[in-house]
Amino acid sequence: MNARTRRTTLALAAVVVTALAGCQARHQAPGASPSGQSSGQPAAPSSGHPAAPAPRTGFTLVASGDMLPDTSIIERAQFDAGGLGYDFRPMLAGAGPAVSGADLAICHLNAVYGEGGDASGSPALKAPPQMADALAATGYDGCSTASDHSLDDGADGIRRTLDAFDRAGLRHAGSARTQEEAKSVTMMRAGDAQVAHLAYTAGPKGRSLPEGQPWAVDLLDRDKIVEDARVARRAGADVVVVSLHWGTEWQDAPDAQQLKLAKQLTASRTDGRADIDLILGTHAHVPQAYEKVDGTWVVYGLGDQIAGETDNRGVRDPRGNESTIARFTFAPPAHEGERWPVARAEFVPQAFDVDAGRVVDLNAALRQGADVGDMRDRIRDVVLSRGAAQAGLVMAQ
Repeated sequence: MNARTRRTTLALAAVVVTALAGCQARHQAPGASPSGQSSGQPAAPSSGHPAAPAPRTGFTLVASGDMLPDTSIIERAQFDAGGLGYDFRPMLAGAGPAVSGADLAICHLNAVYGEGGDASGSPALKAPPQMADALAATGYDGCSTASDHSLDDGADGIRRTLDAFDRAGLRHAGSARTQEEAKSVTMMRAGDAQVAHLAYTAGPKGRSLPEGQPWAVDLLDRDKIVEDARVARRAGADVVVVSLHWGTEWQDAPDAQQLKLAKQLTASRTDGRADIDLILGTHAHVPQAYEKVDGTWVVYGLGDQIAGETDNRGVRDPRGNESTIARFTFAPPAHEGERWPVARAEFVPQAFDVDAGRVVDLNAALRQGADVGDMRDRIRDVVLSRGAAQAGLVMAQ
């Protein structure tokens, strides 16, 4: 398929999938009925004996790749807002069904928010704060903020970013405004579980940490990650999720550092229980493999969920607009204090249509007749390239 044909079919898919997304409801708070009301059933009569504890419920977690707001993405959001500010909601609508259908949804922001709404997509990635509102409206609950662009506007950029997240009701992990915040654990409720979210980056691109603020961005260090995971467990985390901004850009296969660190982190245990329950990778700009390592799922690279036309050494590379949403269903443990197992592991293949400025669910697009099968199959082959299918990973339909 030539580039023009690919863009045309993707544009058709974006329109179709956005229409489908508009029909989806945002996920409910854990334990709520769809209407938010009680079931109306009468209470069971008391037997005079203490009631047995209710069985704990599991939860579904989804995670997506880099939100990379370059100049073209910012201009699209301005266009979608009719020139009055910025509206990122339409471009994210195609991800809405997968995101809003989960109990817990995690994204990754590969940028900071600029002063007074200043937006510049290059060379520093500074997005308008309206992106945080769009992420929340799409159904995301929190976001990793540790990346190579975390310091594109210094400590003030971190402060503005996390302030915008707080206003939007989004949790965040990986960067901090104060030392106290850096020491805290980002904890989110999903089903009957407390989920800790930790995030780290291999390092800000060409920038040093702010003077006197070595805690401003969490840097990738095996010992620190393990210790933070243990702190989170002691703080009450049933499930510990670690986001890692790592790897080699434009490389489908995980590099040696990713493979080594994945083995080290998944092998870490306290009293026989794994310290980390899930690893989510970003940064490579292309989808990478999923793999179950020492009993723990590792997503080496989710790809870019939102990015403009991407160049690899000066050559247009459409892989930079391909991604997956990871979806893991966790079940309660058989016995208190044991690990929450992953009962189902899935991935949703996606693409970003740079012409339409929309996220596209490729399976949904295929069902509507769009010619995106080759793209979907390429993503699937990469995701399954390290034996994930044999470990139980399936492509969501």
